[in-house]
Amino acid sequence: MTTMTTDTIDWSKLTDADWRKRLTAEQYDVLRKHGTERAGTSPLNHEKRKGTFACAACDLPLFSSDTKFESGTGWPSFYQPLPSAVGTTSDRSFFMTRTEVHCSRCLGHLGHVFDDGPQPTGLRYCMNGAALKFEPQAPDQT
Repeated sequence: MTTMTTDTIDWSKLTDADWRKRLTAEQYDVLRKHGTERAGTSPLNHEKRKGTFACAACDLPLFSSDTKFESGTGWPSFYQPLPSAVGTTSDRSFFMTRTEVHCSRCLGHLGHVFDDGPQPTGLRYCMNGAALKFEPQAPDQT
């Protein structure tokens, strides 16, 4: 029998029922239905420890805490994703055009990216906390 890990799952073959089993109702709404959590409701907005923010659906590491900043928007914000971690598409909902950000592995909706962030990139990846999970950095063993 083969053990299924996040690296061996074919994410494109998961059914809607599979996703509903894997995710909470809020995670499902955000990641699979392109929902948005209410501003200021995610505990990850206030996360200050060193570590990695990963996709809540498939565990892919997405952002380092080193790139997180306080944007004042009420959502966790980052100025740069990890290499090859996210993809973008054009989002034309709500009578405007925005750039949607999704997980490059499972294609879960994470949030949007805007061009009003800090240097060095000038970008603000405004992410739904429900789409993320935080993995603290292990303490040094020295």
